Amino acid sequence: MPTVKADYEAVFIFSTTLGEEGIEAIKSKFSSLIADNAELGVIDEWGKRRLAYLINDEAEGYYVLYNFVGPPEFPAELDRVSKITDGVLRSLIVRKEEKKNGKEIKASTETTENTGSNEASESTENKETAE
Repeated sequence: MPTVKADYEAVFIFSTTLGEEGIEAIKSKFSSLIADNAELGVIDEWGKRRLAYLINDEAEGYYVLYNFVGPPEFPAELDRVSKITDGVLRSLIVRKEEKKNGKEIKASTETTENTGSNEASESTENKETAE
């Protein structure tokens, strides 16, 4: 029976108080954790960036984006590990949308919501014109 796998992205914000060596150590920790449990793809280092608001009294964080393909159970474990690891300010793990013929598949609810809101705005415009 083949294992079901999906594409994921994980963005981590590491504390800059760790220093360069500490950031390298935590990056390699998550790289090896992902590589052991999934197929590690591209690692995109965004580097040190200013945070939109203070997190744990810190104004800057070191951003790293990991792309990987793995089983659906693994992101929960990765999230658990990120929450108990000192030096991780924030993390976000998302499943990438499936693509069909090079185009992303859009949810049918988005189209109905858009259509519904257009009809509502048209009916309001018609009311205003009638008055």
